[in-house]
Amino acid sequence: MLLQHSSKHEWHCGEYKQQSNTVEARMPDGSRQILFQTTEPGLATRDAMYSLVYWHRQEKQVHPLVKCALFCYEFVTIHPFQDGNGRLSRLLATLLLLKNGYKWIEYVSFEHEIESRKSEYYRLLRSSQANRPGEDVADWVWFFFDALGNIQRQLMDKLSLQGVEASLSPRDKAIITFISNNPGCKSGQISEGLGYPAPTVKRTLANLVDKNLLVKHGTGPGTNYTTT
Repeated sequence: MLLQHSSKHEWHCGEYKQQSNTVEARMPDGSRQILFQTTEPGLATRDAMYSLVYWHRQEKQVHPLVKCALFCYEFVTIHPFQDGNGRLSRLLATLLLLKNGYKWIEYVSFEHEIESRKSEYYRLLRSSQANRPGEDVADWVWFFFDALGNIQRQLMDKLSLQGVEASLSPRDKAIITFISNNPGCKSGQISEGLGYPAPTVKRTLANLVDKNLLVKHGTGPGTNYTTT
């Protein structure tokens, strides 16, 4: 499903990997460095995936969030498909979280969070996988939790901001829109552009800054505003 519209992937699309797909990074000097080894193609990959899915279905004692973190770690370490494993692991993480009642995950991007922390992501995968089998994956699990916590906080901030914005008056919205279209403008320019009295504009600006909807720059006659 991920690769069905990519002609260069037609030869392996929808099948377990047929060739080794060790994860490598290209260094500045042109050489390649192995980030982490993956399971060998063929029976080894098929058996590893069978064991992973069986474990996830049978395990009832481990907390769902820990199970999700461990499932993603094992999936990426196996790297069962020729390409798209990282993206698919994040989609599977979202699916498992939804199945366990964490409905808020559909309103944020777990993919974007991991992408923005890719060096840390690979470092933890590599340090854990280097001691396989029997490796300690505690740091990976904590990273997974931290990523989830971060996007949850982003969602709550967004909801809080939307709640504030819903309570804004037409004048408040007009001033925010004006500043958005004219970043760095001053209160006199806003007053002239919108036809509002200068004292009203200054009072509104102070209120919007307090609500973290605007950013105030400078002091005195040079004071100007931008949106957050």
